Amino acid sequence: MSEIIVGVDIGTTKVCTVIGRIVEGDRLEILGEGMSPCNSVKKGVIVDIDKTAESIRDSVNKAEDDAGVKVFSVYVNIIGLHVDITSSKNSILISNDSGEITQEDVKKVLYNADNFYLPGDKKIIDVIPRQFIVDGYEEIADPVGMVGTKLEVEADIVIGKITSVQNIIKSVERAGFKVDGIIVEGPASADMALTPDEKEIGGMLIDVGGGVADITVIKNKKVVYYGSVPVGGDHITNDVSMGIRIPFAEAERIKNDYELALVSLIKNDHEITVSEVNTNKRKNVRISEVVDIIEARVNEIFLLCREAAEKAGIRPEQLSSIVLTGRGISYLDGAVKLASDVFGIPVRIASYKSQGIKELEYVTAIALLNFITKQSKKNSKKDVKEDKLSKSGNRKKEKRSFVEKLSDFFRKFF
Repeated sequence: MSEIIVGVDIGTTKVCTVIGRIVEGDRLEILGEGMSPCNSVKKGVIVDIDKTAESIRDSVNKAEDDAGVKVFSVYVNIIGLHVDITSSKNSILISNDSGEITQEDVKKVLYNADNFYLPGDKKIIDVIPRQFIVDGYEEIADPVGMVGTKLEVEADIVIGKITSVQNIIKSVERAGFKVDGIIVEGPASADMALTPDEKEIGGMLIDVGGGVADITVIKNKKVVYYGSVPVGGDHITNDVSMGIRIPFAEAERIKNDYELALVSLIKNDHEITVSEVNTNKRKNVRISEVVDIIEARVNEIFLLCREAAEKAGIRPEQLSSIVLTGRGISYLDGAVKLASDVFGIPVRIASYKSQGIKELEYVTAIALLNFITKQSKKNSKKDVKEDKLSKSGNRKKEKRSFVEKLSDFFRKFF
């Protein structure tokens, strides 16, 4: 028994697609991957729907070729600049004579969880149950089949900006695919990157991409903070470009060649020859000049992340550790030291070896699929049926699977 699911990560510099299969309801198997350049997203905002759609289509097509399946619909990410997460608790009385809780009861209590006022420019894009409670008994993952008189749910309500959500949906649909659901990137990535102890005691994931740094804090196995600051790896490159007056592409190349974020780590402060911007002239600069600029911006990014978290009442001393991920900063030697100095607690780079992930670019897309897989395992093991996709587009299935039901649930908010 298996089920095909597709995750699309729309980033500042690229679109990544991963095709996976849920095997026996609780295990994710990666079938194919695809990546396409994308320069039509600025600070997490889609500024050109047609170009974004083209990148999505190209990325999905590459993943299709890699996996040998045809894709019709996808789950897609949304970042913290465009969403808020709020807690909600709701309850219903079980009205049937037997007192047995049904799937319809679960849907009803989840749908009612979003019963509160929203500004006109916002909409609910997801309801994530943290736990169900039946007649006072807590920490129930799946109440279907249990007997009780009162069903409660504690859930995280994800609220997004209507324009941001609509632009994401339009880009995916213009690429030729349906949207199964929009998943908040940070919590999905944090759930995969943080250890069980970090999620219990308190851990912060800082995911730095090209234009945005996402911050997620999980404590007591719950998301207690999620936000973003509009700076990332491209800002570091731009600082180098402006600081020593060289083309952006050359600044990016130098940054990637030396991979340093601390001047004190330079072993040989030699000169390199670079091209002056908008001229044919060449000049020499020392490596320390470049790294000094990088160090200043990386330090600022961490300071901004700390400030954003502290404004929400999250102080470093309340956490066990900081985890860094994303191609914007995590590969720079010295980033861990800078973050440790700013936060004053242990810092590490996220490791995905245990999940079999070799390329960091695909981490977010895989995190989306892990989120769906966990929801499948938690809520509906018995519903997963084989859903084979062929190049001709034929589907074979015995009944509606969990992911299809989950897709219907997501579409309620679109």
